[in-house]
Amino acid sequence: MHFTLLLAAFGCGLVSAQTGVVNPLAQVCNTSLPKVLCINKYASVMPYHFFREVSNGSYLSVFGSTSVPNDTSFGLVNKADFLVFDRKRGLDLLGPNPSYELAFNVSEGIHEAPVYVASQNKLYFSQLGPTPAYLPQLVIDLNEDPPTLSEYLSDPSVFAPSGGTFHNGLIYWGASAGSDSIGGTEQRVGLRTVNPETNKSTTLLNNYLGYYFNMVDDLVVSANGDIWFTDPQYSWFAGATDTAPQLEPATYRFRPSTGAVNLVEDSLIQPNGIAISPSGKTLYISDTGASTGRPFNATGKRSIYAYTICDKGASLLNKRAIYLSPDLIPDGLKVAQNGYVVTATGAGVDVLDEDGTLLVRVQTNFVVHNFAWTGRDLKTLWLVGLGGIGTVNWNLQGQKLK
Repeated sequence: MHFTLLLAAFGCGLVSAQTGVVNPLAQVCNTSLPKVLCINKYASVMPYHFFREVSNGSYLSVFGSTSVPNDTSFGLVNKADFLVFDRKRGLDLLGPNPSYELAFNVSEGIHEAPVYVASQNKLYFSQLGPTPAYLPQLVIDLNEDPPTLSEYLSDPSVFAPSGGTFHNGLIYWGASAGSDSIGGTEQRVGLRTVNPETNKSTTLLNNYLGYYFNMVDDLVVSANGDIWFTDPQYSWFAGATDTAPQLEPATYRFRPSTGAVNLVEDSLIQPNGIAISPSGKTLYISDTGASTGRPFNATGKRSIYAYTICDKGASLLNKRAIYLSPDLIPDGLKVAQNGYVVTATGAGVDVLDEDGTLLVRVQTNFVVHNFAWTGRDLKTLWLVGLGGIGTVNWNLQGQKLK
């Protein structure tokens, strides 16, 4: 037989012999919730020929970007607000009437460090631009119907908060940029608190034995008051600090009562998001080395790691990788009250179980950098990011920050 005929016959045999294909790949979970889509068996076997481009500096690849011409159900993916990968647990955390809405269109600058102050029912967060030396932050008043958005400045102002949390009546912000003159004063990368009742800010930390930190990107406060924070180099890449890096990218623990700073993790390329489990026994840190000031490198690090907190917080043991972000980098990182891990990953938010199994993805129409739970029952998630502010209402409850 002629070679080309043999090749054609062999190729046809391959197509007809494909087994294990998940069919359909996607389907509406419940007809009463058309925006909630179930992905059957994680779409683990797709019909050939499928292909997904990788993200780069100008193109954002999402799951729905995958070309799957031989399964028409996959076309539903980009139309959904919620993708459910684990039907039982996913539908339970979404609740009976989940919703996603774009609440505000904002500048194309990065928006970060959202902190909910329950006593005021207000959400404070930062805007890192339109220029590197931009100072006013933002606040959403949730007492209004609809909520209102306005600019906010503490006294003294906090330069470029990139991560934040609430503890003992105070907003804790990581000031991510440094300058000899910003708002009429010198400010350096470090940790600040803001009293939302008096509007007064206080510097807790601004150096490591004389060296400038690179960028306090994200932080979390443990039950005993220790502040755990990540220190990557993104401020230098973005021109938001006037000094070159003096320290390697690392993660630290700061004890305000003594002023001691301890290095706790230095193996990650660019440590970013950080969160603690409700039990206080597990610390999660994301490595976003795929984004290092150059165009996005899809083969670089974009993973979340879990660590066991030992010796009353003196050490981290048992480092293990638990999740590879499929869409850009795992930026903001928090843990729900039930222990589920939530992370901002590109144009959406992923919900994982404690072991890193993907349960649900929230799909948004803007790149999400961070988020915070709000409301009396802490079941409304406000998302902040690039050009947009959105809300998710679901059954997944956040931790109550005291």
